[in-house]
Amino acid sequence: MSEHVETPPSGRRRKPHKVYLPGFIDEEEIGLGDVIRKATSMAGVRPCGGCNERAERLNDWMVFSARPSADS
Repeated sequence: MSEHVETPPSGRRRKPHKVYLPGFIDEEEIGLGDVIRKATSMAGVRPCGGCNERAERLNDWMVFSARPSADS
């Protein structure tokens, strides 16, 4: 069930998917990994060794924004 997201052949990273959530997001942008990290921390779950890497990968995949991006 482990799915590895690879860097495109050109060596460039893809832009993360942006989800526009007005009224729910106070900050400019927040990554999915940061949302999960905050939720689990508030629930009292201690982070494991792979948590930071997982959070970074999720942040690279999807971000939430309070405003629509200029490029959409």
